[in-house]
Amino acid sequence: MIRRVVRQSKFRHVFGQAVKNDQCYDDIRVSRVTWDSAFCAVNPKFVAIIVEASGGGAFLVLPLQKTGRIDKAYPTVCGHTGPVLDIDWCPHNDHVIASGSEDCTVMVWQIPENGLTAPLSEPVVVLEGHSKRVGIVTWHPTARNVLLSAGCDNLIVIWNVGTGEALINLEDMHPDVIFSVCWSRNGSLICTACKDKKVRVIDPRKGKIIAEKDKAHEGARPMRAIFLADGNIFTTGFSRMSERQLALWNPKNMEEPISVHEMDTSNGVLLPFYDPDTNVVYLCGKGDSSIRYFEITDEAPYVHYLNTFSSKEPQRGMGYMPKRGLDVNKCEIARFYKLHERKCEPIIMTVPRKSDLFQDDLYPDTAGPDPALETEEWFEGKNGEPILISLKHGYVPGKNRDLKVVKKNVLDNKAPKKVEEYFLIFPIIHGNALYQSALPGN
Repeated sequence: MIRRVVRQSKFRHVFGQAVKNDQCYDDIRVSRVTWDSAFCAVNPKFVAIIVEASGGGAFLVLPLQKTGRIDKAYPTVCGHTGPVLDIDWCPHNDHVIASGSEDCTVMVWQIPENGLTAPLSEPVVVLEGHSKRVGIVTWHPTARNVLLSAGCDNLIVIWNVGTGEALINLEDMHPDVIFSVCWSRNGSLICTACKDKKVRVIDPRKGKIIAEKDKAHEGARPMRAIFLADGNIFTTGFSRMSERQLALWNPKNMEEPISVHEMDTSNGVLLPFYDPDTNVVYLCGKGDSSIRYFEITDEAPYVHYLNTFSSKEPQRGMGYMPKRGLDVNKCEIARFYKLHERKCEPIIMTVPRKSDLFQDDLYPDTAGPDPALETEEWFEGKNGEPILISLKHGYVPGKNRDLKVVKKNVLDNKAPKKVEEYFLIFPIIHGNALYQSALPGN
């Protein structure tokens, strides 16, 4: 493996540290289902973990501050009739999470403000369109209420969650199981990795494959493919000799990779987590006990090894905190939530700095929680780059973030002057429509 470091890199000395035991989430029965997803999803308010469940599928949703031992009777999200395979938080609403399951459905859930106090078995909406288990769910990065799901029926469906409709069905593109799907930064394209060893770049609204590479990795074990901020594609997979590989591709010319690296001969699938602000990719192998990280630049060899965080226990899954959930005062540039068999352990990646001032070179403006587009605009063909926010004063989740009203509503009318209460309007995804509910402000 190439161990060359970008000399000027500010990430050369990034180091990882697991938190103390009392800051872990203990006594969690992490799912044993055989599926290569991360089993964990995190946002600035909650950590969600797929757990063992008898007679169905369930996942835990814990407020971040609820560390320590988790009671066996702690309520779960338990509406699926088969094991849950994948979960994903909505990037535009920290209380909305989607789940895909062996029961062939996708469900979207609204989590109460302070977490669950009773089991949640009623989803806000059930999305039915797959004929086999649903192993991948991923939200559109910039358009409100747009969700993608991929199933073992080799079908990709893109949903308007606000109406519960399947608006795009991508059939006959994948002859075998889809291992991974990733949106581009503005959500205009997707890239997929499939069991037929092909990586495909697809324009979902035109229903066209615009680029593909056969045998991106020649080994038979699962691949992963993700979009980078500059539009290139980063893949992980296996060589013919079962060595783990990573590669960088330009979708405009996929004949040859820009760069390819052999890593080791372990057989765990490498899950890539990418930070578009710093161009650092973190690789977490299922069953590994380490996280390797690389910086991607436009100078050869393009993918530069930075360092490895090692621990004793193997990881069953991994959650990755969005940038807005990090502690900028501690120069934290990434935080992982590592799943063990019976616990979830946060791992903090920091860049050592002597100054207490805000380090603007570590924290360029990052994607905030506001969608750039409404659902209909995206389906009609518009694109929108992420709306960026500064982390200079830390990210403060606002209660009034979802104030865009989608449809004309009686609640739009101003309250009479006599009424001194203020009203917040929250779009809540509900059933087959996007309802608005008025909540008295504090």
